[in-house]
Amino acid sequence: MNKIKIIEQSYMKKEIPEFKVGDTVRVLTRIPEADKVRLHPFEGIVIARSMKGLRSTFTVRKVSFGEGIEKVFPLYAPNIEKIEVIRPGKAKRAKLYYLRTKVGKRATKIE
Repeated sequence: MNKIKIIEQSYMKKEIPEFKVGDTVRVLTRIPEADKVRLHPFEGIVIARSMKGLRSTFTVRKVSFGEGIEKVFPLYAPNIEKIEVIRPGKAKRAKLYYLRTKVGKRATKIE
């Protein structure tokens, strides 16, 4: 098992800002289009985080045109250009799945 951890450490060298569940983040991902590469931003609230070494993920939720959109991002994915913390949040739970049922301003207010 130690050999696996040593190999994973070489892929985990990407600098990632400190963020937690409840924070509002902007994730910039690289999207190749023909001969160019553009950066696509996705901004929302972090509702879940799974810390499993190289397989760590985080889920970001936003409401766009009245529809809730959630994306699960691998933390150490090579196509993630940057993660920016827009606004820190205060969450009393590890998973904020209850925000799926909230509408409007209540969907952005963390309790």
